[in-house]
Amino acid sequence: MLRMIVVLCATCLTMMAAHAEKVRDLASFAGVRANQLVGYGLVVGLDGSGDQTTQTPFTVQSVINMLGNLGIQVPSGGNLQLKNVAAVTVTTSLPAFARPGQPLDVTVSSIGNAKSLRGGTLILTPLKGADGQIYAMAQGNLIVAGAGAQAAGSSTQINQLATGRVPAGATVERVVPNALGQGEFVQLELLETDFTTASRMVNAINGSLGPVAAALDGRVIQVRAPMDNNQRVAFLSRLENVEVGTPEAAPKVIINARTGSVVMNQSVTVDPCAISHGNLTVTINATNTVSQPNPLAAGRTTTTQNADIQIEADSGGVVRLPKAANLRDVVRALNAVGATPQDLLAILQAMKAAGSLRAQLEVI
Repeated sequence: MLRMIVVLCATCLTMMAAHAEKVRDLASFAGVRANQLVGYGLVVGLDGSGDQTTQTPFTVQSVINMLGNLGIQVPSGGNLQLKNVAAVTVTTSLPAFARPGQPLDVTVSSIGNAKSLRGGTLILTPLKGADGQIYAMAQGNLIVAGAGAQAAGSSTQINQLATGRVPAGATVERVVPNALGQGEFVQLELLETDFTTASRMVNAINGSLGPVAAALDGRVIQVRAPMDNNQRVAFLSRLENVEVGTPEAAPKVIINARTGSVVMNQSVTVDPCAISHGNLTVTINATNTVSQPNPLAAGRTTTTQNADIQIEADSGGVVRLPKAANLRDVVRALNAVGATPQDLLAILQAMKAAGSLRAQLEVI
């Protein structure tokens, strides 16, 4: 019997450890981040679906500049009709520790009035960072997931035709300086500021790797790392795999006022309260009539507008919500009100103001 209890306890501990969060799931190393790159270029080879140059003069100017750089002089005042060319923006993300020669996928998006980029080729385009420096060069054939067809004034389209991808279409040309391998300390930045999680992470790191970590605030943890590069990489690998445990999420309700979406986490609870919900409908009908004077009168025929306004208020009963300690009970209690998602936004705000909703409301 004792042996069975020990086996069950070991099984429970294994299951608990399997659900524990690791350092890499809760934090990231300071300085290890991606950098956004953007560039302006031209897509050529389109089958008559490019920019209408009369409405996008910058496309013509870009072609003239490109041809000038290639040693071709375009006569001034020439009326160029470039139906096979489209002006585009090229975007990508430069990952951390990228080295020259590393390929990157790029996204190409039309900024003019091109109907489609399907079948086009992106010509050599420099990609710049926020500092104005060139970090990559992009060029290649586009892959457009959409399709479209036109005939006899009718048209059909599937997905988006003004945006495409060039897999491995960019090549890294410049290295972004990184301070991770410099200095005695590295810093961990929590994905969400939380003093409890920061304290637990420090205790977990010090318990696994020795007294090397200290919390600077509720978001940043400073860790002493070896100075040798090989030892530092191995140390950081062990560091990011340290198990911290499952963090306690703060009770929160996210409300999207534009779409009426309501999302709440498992920590939301409800105290007993009573809710009265009803709908108010206002209907306005306008009727146009003609007022015509007598035949011998000196008046004129005029039109008048009569408005009929009706207000209907649906009677809403009082619904008592019991105390709910888990998400399933909260959802069941709110469904008992019978409100639409749009009405639920106002009900949740009123419950929060009354102190019955134990959660933080966030409107996005």
